[in-house]
Amino acid sequence: MTKTLMPAAKRGGSLKRNLGLWAIVGLGLGYMTPTVVFDTFGMVARDTNNVVPLAYLVALIVMVFTAVSYGKMAGAIPSAGSAYTYVKESMHPNVGFMVGWTSLIDYMLLPMVNCLIIRSYLEAVFPGIPGWIWVVLYCVLVTGVIYLTMRGTSNVNMILLVFSIIVMTVFVVMVWAQLAGGEGVGSVASMQPFIHDGVTMGAVLMGATIVCFSFIGFDAVTMYVEEAKSPKIVPRAILLTVVLGGAIFLIAGYFTQLRFPDWEVFAPGGDMQYVEDSTLPLIGNFVGGPVLQAVLTAAGFAATLASGLASHASVSRMLLVMGRNNVLPKRFFGYINPKTHTPTFNIVLTGVVCLLAIAFTLEMIAAFINYGALIAFTFVNLSVIAWFAIRQGRRKTPSDIFKFIVMPGIGTALTGVLWANLHPDALIGGVIWTVIGLAYLLFLTKGFKRKVAGFDESQPVTGYNKVPVDQD
Repeated sequence: MTKTLMPAAKRGGSLKRNLGLWAIVGLGLGYMTPTVVFDTFGMVARDTNNVVPLAYLVALIVMVFTAVSYGKMAGAIPSAGSAYTYVKESMHPNVGFMVGWTSLIDYMLLPMVNCLIIRSYLEAVFPGIPGWIWVVLYCVLVTGVIYLTMRGTSNVNMILLVFSIIVMTVFVVMVWAQLAGGEGVGSVASMQPFIHDGVTMGAVLMGATIVCFSFIGFDAVTMYVEEAKSPKIVPRAILLTVVLGGAIFLIAGYFTQLRFPDWEVFAPGGDMQYVEDSTLPLIGNFVGGPVLQAVLTAAGFAATLASGLASHASVSRMLLVMGRNNVLPKRFFGYINPKTHTPTFNIVLTGVVCLLAIAFTLEMIAAFINYGALIAFTFVNLSVIAWFAIRQGRRKTPSDIFKFIVMPGIGTALTGVLWANLHPDALIGGVIWTVIGLAYLLFLTKGFKRKVAGFDESQPVTGYNKVPVDQD
């Protein structure tokens, strides 16, 4: 690496402020993939005893408190950040490292989630073809595209977002007409999707933990703080993303639950595969026959594929930054192909991990992802207390106590409740991953005797040939 790389690095770190409020909100909603409410509907209906909207409402309440905390930290630290950045600055670099390490679960497994959803779509359309074939084809396609270029897909995501919302609106209108005609519960106004005999709070919390996965992506809004027309709009964009996303999930979940009051309709002959994987194709077929099934599946397919490309590129970028900063072995993870200007080793590694979708279900992978996400959400709430109430001493007035202690304290407690209700296997696997991270931190710092390197995925990265690695 020569001195001529310095200008490139600087250029890579200079971002243009051209994103308005709604452009950022659109990016956040696109990352959340609204059609995911149909993908997880069957498993959530089963686990909550058919109160999917209530599970989303509980998760939305938790996410609102966390979104407020993200907004406060984005305003206090107006750089393209993440939970790692906020915790590092407000608490301690080592604590930030551990939060970032647990977040790696999200990054590494999110591409696999998209692969699982795509597999379930194609299995529904082509039931005679083994699912593993679709997994292999998907991984080869996505890995190949990212191998050649890591350009951003924000414009594509915006188009797909609008398309998905239009299709979901058509779906709601069709269900409304069917309910008025006596289908499902036979009414468009009913409390049955929220409360009925046999519903328990424990089951609702379990369901809320699962649908928490649907909200993952709202925190990605903080990544655009250096590209926003004004940093002041980012806290509003974060909250709007959560509220609008939650509203979409609630409305779609409510009408779907009215139309399908019993989850067992998705398990013909007791076959749990259709419940544990995506139920979107079945929902489309039941409501509108093959035509709506094809349209709804197309909307979900397109949005999921775009999300898959974005998540695959993101984890490859984060591994590259970790390699460049010697958090991971630099020779492998810090390598950039001089011909494609992409971190090819990382891209292929992510594709190999994605192949594990052959052996896992959507339910299990979502649980593992939620472990890392809920850890990050919990510590962002705590970082508000650490930054404002402790470091800045803003705890002397009732207003400051409410904003910087009570509100994030409630957010911490609520995310803690969801974290405690994770699937036992996800908890065990997550704890093992955390212990590995702690051991690795001890190695990096030689027993906490030296400062740990940072690995914020938003850091600009440059290639060896005087050009930026990507242009996203």
